[in-house]
Amino acid sequence: MRRLFVLALLLLHSAAWASDAPARVIVIGTYHFSNPGQDKANVDSVDVTVPQRQAELKSVTDALAKFQPTFVGVEWPADAAREQYARYLDGTLPPSSNEVVQLGFRLARQMGLERVHGLDVAGDFPFEPLSAWAQANGRSGDLQALMAQAQGITARITALQSTHSIGGVLREMNTPQALDEAASFYAEFLRYGSGAQQPGVELNAAWAKRNFAICARLLQALKPGDRAVVFYGQGHVPQLAACLRSTRGVEVVEADAFLPSS
Repeated sequence: MRRLFVLALLLLHSAAWASDAPARVIVIGTYHFSNPGQDKANVDSVDVTVPQRQAELKSVTDALAKFQPTFVGVEWPADAAREQYARYLDGTLPPSSNEVVQLGFRLARQMGLERVHGLDVAGDFPFEPLSAWAQANGRSGDLQALMAQAQGITARITALQSTHSIGGVLREMNTPQALDEAASFYAEFLRYGSGAQQPGVELNAAWAKRNFAICARLLQALKPGDRAVVFYGQGHVPQLAACLRSTRGVEVVEADAFLPSS
């Protein structure tokens, strides 16, 4: 009986979402403007606080404002986003080049939003067991080549900053080809392992768990009819977008429809 009751509640919830306007979501893959150096490959970001780059950032949020966002999500924990955005609004937040502040907070203030939703959660990235397996099984060269591929991706983003505005860089980072390349990088780790030893599976499982946790926080915060812009590291975008596309009552809007073209 309890199982039937729970099932009925789930069906009612799904029916309610189906009858309401969908939540529309743009997920924008970014690079780290302040470069904390926590990734295996990192972009060497330009100084986004200089006047030229500030004007470019304004162009990005002006373009996104045409989507009329009612919700902004960022790659910070919930408490940090709430507290720091309140300080941003009252003018007590110290200057920051972080993309959460420069894009997320800027857009939210421009739209008159009282809150920015921090969606991030801590997660494991068990690379060391994978590296140890590769070394023990004669695959170190292959792994080094794969990591060189990641360095090549970030090097291209670094180079784009000299020929493109920030909006143009973000547009290039969010093309289907760029997002497919980001997704394939993690899939390649599945080639590392054999039999009961599967470090590539463990790494991908940890990565997926973090992305599902991020997606869950987003879904739990969205309301029917919301228009959400979510800024997240590019590597997260393929899994976040797949999660959203498989969820009833959510429509994914392609980022290039609202990003500056140059």
